[in-house]
Amino acid sequence: MGLPAILFLLPTYTSAQTDTTMTFEEYDPKSTLVVPEHNVTKAKYPFIDVHNHQWRMPEQDLAATATAMDSLNMAVMVNLSGRSGETLKHAVQNIQQHAPGRFIVFANIDFDNIGEPGWTERTVAQLEQDYKNGARGLKIYKNLGLTVKDSQGNRVPVDDPRMAPIWEKCGELGIPVLIHTGEPAVFWAPIDKHNERWLEMKQFPNRHRNPDKYPSWEKVMSEQWQVFENHPNTTFINAHLGWMGNDLARLGKLLDTYPNVYTEIAAVLAELGRQPRFARKWFIEYQDRVMFGKDTWRPKEYYVYFRVLETADEYFDYYRKRHAFWKMYGLNLPDEVLKKVYYKNALKIIPGIDESLFANK
Repeated sequence: MGLPAILFLLPTYTSAQTDTTMTFEEYDPKSTLVVPEHNVTKAKYPFIDVHNHQWRMPEQDLAATATAMDSLNMAVMVNLSGRSGETLKHAVQNIQQHAPGRFIVFANIDFDNIGEPGWTERTVAQLEQDYKNGARGLKIYKNLGLTVKDSQGNRVPVDDPRMAPIWEKCGELGIPVLIHTGEPAVFWAPIDKHNERWLEMKQFPNRHRNPDKYPSWEKVMSEQWQVFENHPNTTFINAHLGWMGNDLARLGKLLDTYPNVYTEIAAVLAELGRQPRFARKWFIEYQDRVMFGKDTWRPKEYYVYFRVLETADEYFDYYRKRHAFWKMYGLNLPDEVLKKVYYKNALKIIPGIDESLFANK
């Protein structure tokens, strides 16, 4: 009597050299778990990526980029690296000529010479001109609060009063401020066996925030929150889930406190994918305040975002080990929540987006 057929489906192993000397970077086990898989290469609904960077936009082949966006069902990309002046103006012209309606550009601030007489007034005037030239938002990078120094060599806090007229001008113009403050809190922690981002600290030692050289995480983040409080008539997009993807309850309290604040998920998907039950509950509760973002333009990496947001899959890989040596689980978000994350919330607060791209969706 022969063996049951199912036994012949089991994997077979041959003897191989034993390696007990590999490093953590090299260790990459193949899972033997067999569960349903749904590899999603195109979003269920058209979406707006509110957090991307296209540094060469003035001369970039935007038609080719738009074609790649189509393959993902990305309707609109927000380029946060529009810079300012003639560079921004030429970027907007390139969009109008080669990919109308597919890109939105945010302006950036030049912090050189902050503290010198007239800096604030000149910066506000430049922001107004950038708006006239097509900018539809302002992006603030993480250097504010960490490394920006004024003309006297002092650290410029996020809530520096010299910035207040800029926040107010954004409110007046009706454009949002997407603000990236700080880093993951664990970047301030000792680089030891307890640090979840130990591998990243090893690969990029300059990302570690030595408490002797930098203000604390709580310090810079509290400065950001003070800006939200001081300028209730300005809409802020708190980048990267405000670096609280690992503490969604705290982020929820922040959103409860400041109705002028939204957030987005760029580069923090790994935090969501390891807590699918609570993250799903959180997304449903705060469905009107969170948007889609990716940060880097690598089309195949979007597939993991779609899979986490749209499916109930279990135990699958993230795309970058230094951000997550753990596995991902799908949130299986309801369709109406997906639509809000993918495009409806962005349509509410970012001007200039062609709403016809989402008609009947």
